[in-house]
Amino acid sequence: MTTTAHAPHHPTAAFGIDIGGSGIKGAPVDLRTGAFSSDRVRIPTPQPSTPRAVAATVAELVDSFDLPHDLPVGVTFPAVIQHGVARSAANVDDSWIGTDVAAVVAQATGRHVLAVNDADAAGYAETLYGAARGVAGVVLVVTLGTGIGSCLVVDGVLVPNTELGHLQVDGHDAESRAADSARERDALSWERWAERLQTYFRVVEDLFWPDLIVVGGGVSKKHEKFLPLLDLRTPIVPAELRNAAGIVGAAALAARGTVLD
Repeated sequence: MTTTAHAPHHPTAAFGIDIGGSGIKGAPVDLRTGAFSSDRVRIPTPQPSTPRAVAATVAELVDSFDLPHDLPVGVTFPAVIQHGVARSAANVDDSWIGTDVAAVVAQATGRHVLAVNDADAAGYAETLYGAARGVAGVVLVVTLGTGIGSCLVVDGVLVPNTELGHLQVDGHDAESRAADSARERDALSWERWAERLQTYFRVVEDLFWPDLIVVGGGVSKKHEKFLPLLDLRTPIVPAELRNAAGIVGAAALAARGTVLD
């Protein structure tokens, strides 16, 4: 539903691009393993990060690789992405709101492009190649960073744009209290932060009854400091793909040609 053209059936490779507020990163992905098939390239995000400037940078990144012209390209974007169109903008220029991300990048690169929310891409990659690989049922992937990103996958199907970081918990926007940035801002011990995470994850598991929760974001590297402090009925484990997840998930979804099935 978010492609400019349908990708070939069951390709074994695709190109993933992770668009962020400070950097744009990309690599070709071997879809049989979820591994990069050559080194990742990173280019600083242009400032201001307007659609034209970002699309030109993405084209520069793609052109730095020798890629088959029909290789599917997937891009992650820090926004709600509805059928390829950005409905919000986080850490990028507000002029993206209402812009068809997939179409803008496709025009700049001359390639088939799929656009997806950044947390959705990372979470989807974890279900294919990472901590949730082979898990049936409802998988919730939550990234703890500047904000809280979320990804819901049901029997391998992505339910996009869940935005569970913005749930109201005890009268607060959840991410304002439980994101990793809140831990740093309020100088919380791991134990005190875990109390806030406990409150947040209890609300989430009561709403969705997931079979597994996967925790990503940079702080997941220190998972042993806080995950064992949580008392949930749902198994909760650290993400495995780390910084590669967005690129891998975008590539995998581009190869499928749609976010919604």
